[in-house]
Amino acid sequence: MKPLLLIDIDGPLNPYAALARSPLPEGYTLHRMRPTGWKEGTPLPVLLSPAHGDELLALAEWYELVWATTWKDEANEWVGPRIGLPPLPYIDWPAMYTLRQDGTYWKTRYVVDYADGRPFAWVDDEISERDRSWVAAHHPGQALLRRVDPWVGLVREDFEVLAAWV
Repeated sequence: MKPLLLIDIDGPLNPYAALARSPLPEGYTLHRMRPTGWKEGTPLPVLLSPAHGDELLALAEWYELVWATTWKDEANEWVGPRIGLPPLPYIDWPAMYTLRQDGTYWKTRYVVDYADGRPFAWVDDEISERDRSWVAAHHPGQALLRRVDPWVGLVREDFEVLAAWV
């Protein structure tokens, strides 16, 4: 069984912070989207790079790709097709945006539950040292938690680290 590659969208694939500056990052296309919950006002601006789809498909030789995003199943409708990914399984979060007293990210426990002991790599812009420590103490398998800068998104070095880790 392959290790899991758990993929967040906002930050790693959509460097949303870069929308605050001009010009937009090279290789990205601006898309206007209306996922569930975004029905009124201007559409949600989302930056995506088709090169990310190619890079992730190359990693699929060694990983099982899974969405680990608040977009949940809508990632397969709004994001995957725009970067050339087939429909992927996704984590169906039991609750979202819950504050943790220990300072860990709200996704962390659910990611470990989803992995269910399997090795996993996780790319997200909210990962901290507290999350790494918590996963090391509570996950029996190997895990790579890779924080991605939301101003930049996934870069060559991230894909190299993911390929080397697996």
